[in-house]
Amino acid sequence: MLTRSLPSLAGALAGLLAFSTACSDSPTGSGDTTPPVATITSPADGTLDLTGAVTITANATDDVGVVLVQFELDGTVLAQTAMSPYSVTIPATASYASGAHTIRARARDAAGNWSAWAASTVTFGGTVALPAGFTRLPFAQGFGSFLTAIAVAPDGRLFVTEVGGAIRVVRDGVLQAQPFATVAALTGGERGLLGIALAPGFGTMGYVYVYYTTSENGAHNRISRFPAFGDVAGGAEEVLVDLPALSAATNHNGGGIQFGPDGKLYAGVGENANASLAPLLTSPFGKLLRFNPDGTIPSDNPFVAQTTGINRSIWARGLRNPYTFAFQPGTGRLHINDVGQVSWEEIDLGRAGADYGWPETEGATSLPGYDPPILAYGHSGSPTLFNGGAIVGGAFYNPPVALFGTAYVGDYFFADYVAGWIYRLDWENGNRAYAFASTGANPTGLAVGIDGALYVLINTRIDRIAR
Repeated sequence: MLTRSLPSLAGALAGLLAFSTACSDSPTGSGDTTPPVATITSPADGTLDLTGAVTITANATDDVGVVLVQFELDGTVLAQTAMSPYSVTIPATASYASGAHTIRARARDAAGNWSAWAASTVTFGGTVALPAGFTRLPFAQGFGSFLTAIAVAPDGRLFVTEVGGAIRVVRDGVLQAQPFATVAALTGGERGLLGIALAPGFGTMGYVYVYYTTSENGAHNRISRFPAFGDVAGGAEEVLVDLPALSAATNHNGGGIQFGPDGKLYAGVGENANASLAPLLTSPFGKLLRFNPDGTIPSDNPFVAQTTGINRSIWARGLRNPYTFAFQPGTGRLHINDVGQVSWEEIDLGRAGADYGWPETEGATSLPGYDPPILAYGHSGSPTLFNGGAIVGGAFYNPPVALFGTAYVGDYFFADYVAGWIYRLDWENGNRAYAFASTGANPTGLAVGIDGALYVLINTRIDRIAR
């Protein structure tokens, strides 16, 4: 949904303005309620590596007559044309990030009836790292170890976790020399300091929550909080939740924590490389858990009546490794990034009591009793137009200032650690994903700042994508 205009189309758009304004979006009372039918004739769905100028053509038919055809690229209108044969030209694919993009077309008749959208998902070739007009620059560097998670304070400060246990603060692009706090994190494999969240209403005083692996009384994952007074913790660590002992496997720890719009703390917990635990209500592994801010368990959790102890915190199950997830500001919509095994990466729509099917199913499914992903993309060789290997990050674009333009508002940004790209999910237009950026590295986290920029964790630095 790029907001920039295409110069070669400006004249056509201006010429059609009066015409398209005169046409109603609803039937005019003529009695014609039959919508037209539109099809895209070129490029075909699945076309790979388009470069240079690309002409999109469509056919449209109606029982009375077609008055115009509208074309979109990645959810943004390219042009409307009343001239048959219906076509529009994208002047240069180099204006867009290399990767998958979706072209759509629909037709309208004189009565105001719109056809359903016809769509073709294609790829633009080349090595374009960002859309035209965007930049990605280093924002903060000098961290002591690999960065794992990020949270944005209402005043714009970034709270960042290092896998080794340090919680760091970035203020106005400057990494503060003294850590906010440090936990004794047990590292190795996928263990360490993995998640961070700021309490609702966080300001100059509040709580910073963390999720990390500890060796205290045996290896296990823990949720703690620190009181915050400025850039340094104002008191000692308060342990809220100790999860059960980990096995010898050091992977699939999850680690994402976020506060929902209900004021509850949600925590993603991996199945610790034991897939059989994911569906069970007798284990918190392979789940999304829900707690009160003080670590107690809400009485309205969906499985409270069926479980005991820590398992009463289970909010959703059937997950493999929910390393990251995000709530949309304003709506509370929840997207869960579930890292897959050998074939598929998933984005799941959060729902109380949901079962996402692992290990019975992975990727798209129609099996009864399971919530299918809203988006699944494949690993190398899988039949999808873009591939990856480990989904990470996750941030809805609903900032106070829409630096990217209003067309991006509401999109969900997600990244892949293995492939090194960032895509955006247009969940309001059929859950289609569009290429946005290539990092050339291994991103681990994403956050939208109060300035409307996208902040990307890459190894031991933070990059800022702006427009």
